This record gives sequence, structure tokens and C-alpha cells, in this order.
Amino acid sequence: MTAILLDITFVVGVFALLFYIGLYFMQDKILFCQRPLQTAIQDWIIQTYPDSEIEITTDSGIQLHGWLLKKSHQEKTPLVIYFGGNSEEVSGMAYHFERFADCSLLLINYRGYGLSEGKPSERNLFNDAETIFDNIIQRQDIDPNGIVAMGRSLGTGVAVHLAARRPLKGVILVSPYDSIFRVAQRHFPFVPIKLLLKNPFNVIKLAPSITTPMLALVAQQDTLIPAIHSHRLANKWGGATKIKQIENANHDNIPDNEIYWNAIRDFLGRLLK
Repeated sequence: MTAILLDITFVVGVFALLFYIGLYFMQDKILFCQRPLQTAIQDWIIQTYPDSEIEITTDSGIQLHGWLLKKSHQEKTPLVIYFGGNSEEVSGMAYHFERFADCSLLLINYRGYGLSEGKPSERNLFNDAETIFDNIIQRQDIDPNGIVAMGRSLGTGVAVHLAARRPLKGVILVSPYDSIFRVAQRHFPFVPIKLLLKNPFNVIKLAPSITTPMLALVAQQDTLIPAIHSHRLANKWGGATKIKQIENANHDNIPDNEIYWNAIRDFLGRLLK
């Protein structure tokens, strides 16, 4: 009987080890679900916003691709820099451009997404956000004192990092988290996440040093990033915060609610008045 139990324990241990090894090597594909640029959206942007295409080169020579959508022909305009979710190719945000008050909108795909080159990682996304900011404020048609970072899901961590490293006018966080590590631990409580996770995005440690005004939009029925993670981040934030909970919304459909867009417009309106 003892021998049988030892054999079962050994088999279970082997399967657990194989599972952990597979999870370690698959985590980048899970966290960074790279999406190609759809031709139909690309053609629509070209027709609707001609000359909006933009490329930014990183210090390592990687080309990041996206679009700068201008609200007006004023000499300098405030700007929202948008950082998307883990499976989001950001060109789709161009359909919502007119909702962003009087701000221009910068959509740059992460490395490996859309037409951007390279491979995504926490370090690369953080460094690229700083590069994007440093590049865009050099333009004569952008107000360097009116930059707002907006992130959704995975992109909230990138926006928080940028707020900790560069002077921003405001931050908009959609389904924010305290850390990817804590979110992953909630979903996989019996997995040694701390030993396996290569990109922890532990942005809560940055929050106390950030005095930039922040709007957090939280879906009431979000099961992927439960609201407790958003509130933990907001509670540590060093500046003024406003949390707007969207009822009857989940992680995927939160932008479909008009309350969501009204909150964004009100926040930008007060911020840039």
C-alpha cells in the first residue's frame, strides 16, 4: 500500500512539474496576445485621418508603429497617449477618437502588435512608453504640459509607470491592477506564481510617489481583474483619485457603456480647462 501511495505521489509530482514548466514557457503568449493589424481598419484610418500614421524608433532601433490623430489644426493641443490591453491591437480606438473632448490621440502598438517590431516584455513596454513620451513632446503641434496617459487592463501598468517617470497632466486607468502577480495568484492559488512569473508588473509600489490626478474606471462584474485590485492601487495613489464603477459591465464590454465615456470626457474637461 505504501509503495502504491509513493508511486501515485511521484506521478502527481511529475505532472505538476511538467505543468509548471509548460506554464513558465507559455506565460509570454498568455500575457502578450499579439494581434496583427486588420487591413479594413488600416484602410479606414487612412481614409478618415490621412497623414496620421507615425513611427517612433527606440534606442535599440526597434520601430514602433501607430497613429497620431489630431483634434484640430491648432498649433499645440493636449494629447491622450493610449496603452492597450494584452490582446488589443490599438487601431480600433480610432473609432472612438471624437469622444476625447478637445484632445489629440496617440495610438502606438506594443512591440510585436500590429506593425510594431520587436518582442513585448515588461521592461520593453515601460522603456518604450518613456521613449514615446520623450519623442512626442518634441512636436510643435503637441502641448508638452497637456499629456494624459490612458491605459486599459495590461496597459494600466504601463500608464502608471509613465506617470512615475514623466510629468503628466492626468492618468486614466481602465480595469487597473495592483500587480499582475497578485491577479495571477488569485486565479491560480496553488501555483508558485512568484517563482514562475517573469513580468510581475508590480506597479502598486510606484503609486505612492505619483501626484498626478487619476481616474479609475472599474467594471462591476470584472472577473479577470476583480475590483479589489483596482481599489488597492487607488488607495495607494499619491494624488487625487476618482473611481467610477460601471454597473452591469465586465472586463470586455466596459467601453460599451456611455457612462464610461461620459466619465472620461468629464475628467478631461476638468483637467484641461
